[in-house]
Amino acid sequence: MPTITTPDGCPLFVKDWGAGRPVIMLHGWPLSADTFDDLAMTLAEGGVRAIAYDRRGFGRSGQPWHGYDYDTLADDLAAVIESTGADDVTLLGFSMGGGEVARYLTRHGQARVRQAILVASVVPYMLKTDDNPAGVDPRVFDGMAESLRADRAKFWTSFFSDFYGVGVLSKPVSDEVLEWSAAIAMRASLKATVACAEAFATTDFRADLASFTVPTLIVHGTNDRTVPIDTAARPAAAAIPGSILLEYDGAPHGLLASHPQELARDVLTFVTGGDPRVSVPIDATPAGALPYPLDPSIA
Repeated sequence: MPTITTPDGCPLFVKDWGAGRPVIMLHGWPLSADTFDDLAMTLAEGGVRAIAYDRRGFGRSGQPWHGYDYDTLADDLAAVIESTGADDVTLLGFSMGGGEVARYLTRHGQARVRQAILVASVVPYMLKTDDNPAGVDPRVFDGMAESLRADRAKFWTSFFSDFYGVGVLSKPVSDEVLEWSAAIAMRASLKATVACAEAFATTDFRADLASFTVPTLIVHGTNDRTVPIDTAARPAAAAIPGSILLEYDGAPHGLLASHPQELARDVLTFVTGGDPRVSVPIDATPAGALPYPLDPSIA
């Protein structure tokens, strides 16, 4: 099993597909690198090196008792970058993973980073406070922690319905995706699951926004019930100069499964030097063709 070891001795499972300029992807809570497979296939087939890894405590990585704060998680990302020899990197953080991107840029700088991508990210600050009125009520996170400790397997049923936007009249993903997601979530340690929920709920990344001095793409669904767009993407875009905000109308939180083609198109366009705001619609793309020219500099 391909792994790297962090400075504090935690093994991290790493997927490393394709060749070219690297994109390193950080998965959401409570999942694993497997959720990036569709996107990673598109990137690797498009001439990009796609790297994804299981966060400590999740998937096939080690499950230590400690290290679930964002400073340590950002240092884990630095270890992955160093161990894979990745340079001129695009960092892509989905949901909780957006916090790792932000904290990495603050702690380690942008010397090895060309671009940043935040997909349904928790940045800049999830918690509702007097100076963050658009945040989420702390009682929501307290209830999550209680439910996880009481019956984690049961909790995922309602959680992933919201995550993927399942409702009476809406079902963006199959039952099998819901079951698969819950199965991945159960592979994480309870300690990591609870501790990381606390980390993404309470970590304030507003000061980290100043570290986003590289071109940044932000993608978020307008019907995200897990990380509301007015809590995260819109204030992040307003605070990051020159960033591009793509709002997927009516889309839920779990964009990797609910909108895989649109997301892959927009990410690959951005990574290869294009502007995703002017991407060719997917329906207009001949079978087997890419809807944009590849930038030869990525090879």
